[in-house]
Amino acid sequence: MVAQDTYLFNDTLEANVRLARPDATREQVARALSRAALADFVAELPEGLATRVGERGVQLSGGQRQRISIARAFLKNAPMLILDEATSHLDTLSEQAVRKALDALMADRTTIVVAHRLSTVRAADVILVLRDGRVIESGSHDALIAQGGFLRPAGGAPDGGGGRLEAT
Repeated sequence: MVAQDTYLFNDTLEANVRLARPDATREQVARALSRAALADFVAELPEGLATRVGERGVQLSGGQRQRISIARAFLKNAPMLILDEATSHLDTLSEQAVRKALDALMADRTTIVVAHRLSTVRAADVILVLRDGRVIESGSHDALIAQGGFLRPAGGAPDGGGGRLEAT
């Protein structure tokens, strides 16, 4: 699971990633971090993988903490993946870098994605639209946009959903 808020222990970066698979080698940890778009960040750290992240990861940005959680998911390589606002702390540029990694991670496994950003779920096979705790629509992105229901482009004209969305 990659959650919106990632808990990190006051330990090394390597130890925090290794929580996903305690028997992982240092090379496997480094590869997971690379796939989560953190290789450059780790290379700049004075102690690399041995750098302590502080209690709850206070030495890191929110986006870096989330990418560590993504690295854990790569390292775990479980058959099912849950992404709960997994890119919510990332700026647009960072999200694009991580999106490729997440696409690779989601391939050939069951994935449940919880997100507010339509861009995060746009390629999903099935999108469930929730309102007040109930499913009010379901379908592919294109089908939901075409039906003009809860998800529709601002102004109400179908445009493929590339712009700002409004709710009915």
